[in-house]
Amino acid sequence: MPTPQERGTARPAPRDEQPPDRTGHPLRVAVVGGGPGGLYTAVLLKRLDPAREITVFERNAPDDTFGFGVVLSDETLGGIEHADPAVHEALAEHFVRWDDIDIVHRGTRHTSGGHGFAALGRKRLLEILHARCTALGVDLRFRTAAPDPDLLARSHDLVVAADGVHSTIREAYAQDFRPQVTGHRCRYIWLAADFAFEAFRFEIAETEHGVLQLHGYPYAADASTVIVEMREEVWRAAGFDAPDPQESIERCAKIFSDALGGRPLRSNKSAWTRFRTVVNEHWSHGNVVLLGDAAHTAHFSIGSGTKLAVEDALALAACLQEQPDLPTALAAYEEERRPVVASTQRAARASLEWFENLALHLDQPPRRFAFNLLTRSRRVTHDNLRLRDARFTSAVEREFGCPPGTPPMFTPFRLRGLTLRNRVVVSPMDMYSARDGVPGDFHLVHLGARALGGAGLVMTEMVCVSEEGRITPGCTGLYTGRQAEAWKRITAFVHAQSPGTAIGVQLGHSGRKGSTKLMWEGMDEPLEDGNWPLAAASPLPYTPRSQTPRQLSRAQLTDIREQFTDAAARAARAGFDLLELHCAHGYLLSGFLSPLTNRRTDAYGGPLANRLRFPLEVFDAVRSVWPAERPMTVRISATDWAPGGTTAEDAVGIARAFAAHGADAVDVSTGQVVADEQPEFGRSYQTPFADRIRHEVGVPVIAVGAISSWDDVNSLILAGRADLCALARPHLYDPHWTLHAAAEQGYEGPGAPWPAPYRAGNRPPRTGRTDAPRPRLTLRS
Repeated sequence: MPTPQERGTARPAPRDEQPPDRTGHPLRVAVVGGGPGGLYTAVLLKRLDPAREITVFERNAPDDTFGFGVVLSDETLGGIEHADPAVHEALAEHFVRWDDIDIVHRGTRHTSGGHGFAALGRKRLLEILHARCTALGVDLRFRTAAPDPDLLARSHDLVVAADGVHSTIREAYAQDFRPQVTGHRCRYIWLAADFAFEAFRFEIAETEHGVLQLHGYPYAADASTVIVEMREEVWRAAGFDAPDPQESIERCAKIFSDALGGRPLRSNKSAWTRFRTVVNEHWSHGNVVLLGDAAHTAHFSIGSGTKLAVEDALALAACLQEQPDLPTALAAYEEERRPVVASTQRAARASLEWFENLALHLDQPPRRFAFNLLTRSRRVTHDNLRLRDARFTSAVEREFGCPPGTPPMFTPFRLRGLTLRNRVVVSPMDMYSARDGVPGDFHLVHLGARALGGAGLVMTEMVCVSEEGRITPGCTGLYTGRQAEAWKRITAFVHAQSPGTAIGVQLGHSGRKGSTKLMWEGMDEPLEDGNWPLAAASPLPYTPRSQTPRQLSRAQLTDIREQFTDAAARAARAGFDLLELHCAHGYLLSGFLSPLTNRRTDAYGGPLANRLRFPLEVFDAVRSVWPAERPMTVRISATDWAPGGTTAEDAVGIARAFAAHGADAVDVSTGQVVADEQPEFGRSYQTPFADRIRHEVGVPVIAVGAISSWDDVNSLILAGRADLCALARPHLYDPHWTLHAAAEQGYEGPGAPWPAPYRAGNRPPRTGRTDAPRPRLTLRS
């Protein structure tokens, strides 16, 4: 880290410099950045302790602002009202409120109500905060660059870095904050129009150069924010990269003239830019703390920037008041805010990527397109939208084909000759409970219970095609007649006791991830004894502790292909309704697909077409012995979550190849291919990959990955992001998850029939007395 002198910005310390107060109640505070977050932090800290000396450094003039309107949620406003009624009262005088969202696409407008927005001009917001700071005695220094960060930190008890996405303080201490700044695929420009939209408006324009979208909302009785956004390649092809900004603005007004009623757009030092997502590993360093966009950003399409900054200010002030010393207070602030921000950033990322891939959804039926847009971030869901606007949601359901009173998840779905009665799949889950590859009573109870629980399709764990292809000694197989007979017992039970439930088998080979301990004894840990040799696309161990597999020769590939076909023939005789080929999670066939695990130089390695060769050979061979009327699916890892691995574009190519060879659906999972992966976990985090494959390839998809609620399933199905949803852990928690989902939604129909012995339990039992009289009078002694 260079010294202040090396940076060339050193200033002498003030004569009245005092040693910093390291208690939780710092007296000398410097706030760098005069945006809403920094100003509101100053207001709160001064209110909590009038003796504090608080200085705000803002390099721009008081009336300089970039952007026009600011949207705040009722939750954020409640926090403001509780912390400082004076600010809330001043804000309330200027709010514009509305409930509707208009979505305009291909000349059709659909309106959804009940959303509840409040907005005001950013300039007005700053004026209110300026006035409040002045009234409380905060020292506001406009047109003043902040002193060197090291000097600030030495001369103040607390330095609040609220200096935005390009934070100089964050960059000065980058080695401590460890920021990660990610640019995205779209360009956007922030403009305004001198009239008020009647609602929050999304409008789509399809031009010869590509798709543009308008995000617009009112922020005053006579003014609206207008953001125009498009992918980078569209921006360039359309000539918006030309140096004349005014020409750009006029062209935007012309393209969206219907939305604007022919009115012009105006700018305030606006320029085309790319959104950047900011994430920091740490939010504080010594007595310096990040706040707002300096700490984190979230895409404007979910209206979160100012909201997050204001909420940061509320949390920081509270933690400084509550904690005994400054380090504890800053740690508490980060602990409180980080999970909230991470959740918001996940939602914002989902929204951002939806708009980046907007062209995928343009051919959806109009109302379904609107529903898809409204639920893009996963913050608004099917059930939530029904509460907000039941009429709109019902219209989308009718367009989708839901019978009256039927949630989307309980509509049937056909794959080849198999009709599933609902869209719920019990995802394959390894149980590691077999002996010599034979499924026993545990598997009968495990799979039988889930079949009785109402899912449309119950999948086995990965069933291994050879003894060498097992993951652990406890894995099931289909490489002997004894194993096949044991599976036939299970399929017969499912078909007899839960008629209408389909049962599918997932066939696979462990590859380099075999010969390991049972999951609860040490996942992916090699066996201490009794190991068997491993085989893979290339001789690469899964972890440094793992056994190194042998590279398969062409003759050995032929042998393994025959092992798959033999297992498939046994599966057909055992009575399975569907077969899935496991080409995901780093097992043998997945190991051929990923460039990280396939280093071959022969016809089975190199470009994607070659890496696909052996998995497709296996697929074709299995399809040839699998009954023609029964569907066959394939599970893939759509990304390796690692540099140089399978990309989303590769996944589309892989799915397209399997679809061309006759796959009836693609089960879209991710990761588990390399041990050093870095997944981006979150609710329904893998579904965007399924969504993209569904729309680009035109093949049905099964979505998996942290889908945990029936509301998620309804949302994904109705939005057209998936055809089926596979759930794993929820079915471990509740074998009757699907039936309970039906009961909780008040659904009784063919999509979720209760088994006759269980019908008496189709309503939740009462848990306590509900008719006790309420206390009406309290007497004091």
